[in-house]
Amino acid sequence: MSINLKNKQEIISEFGANEKDTGSAAVQIAMMSKKISELTEHLKANKKDFATKRGLLMMVGKRKRLLSYLKSQNLDEYRALIKKLGIRG
Repeated sequence: MSINLKNKQEIISEFGANEKDTGSAAVQIAMMSKKISELTEHLKANKKDFATKRGLLMMVGKRKRLLSYLKSQNLDEYRALIKKLGIRG
């Protein structure tokens, strides 16, 4: 279920300021978006996996809070990020 190291490095290099930038809001949002899409696919096949559903909902909430923070800090970066990820803002 978790993102492998290769995918993490690709996300960090694409959305981070440098290869060690794992804590910025943009990188965290991108990683959560990847995990959310993987969990969504899992739940399509396993409809009764309620523990995973709860974890998914918590991740969606955390991503929403991070997006709200990014929007308040840097609106241009926020708009670019949601466009790049293809999510609603």
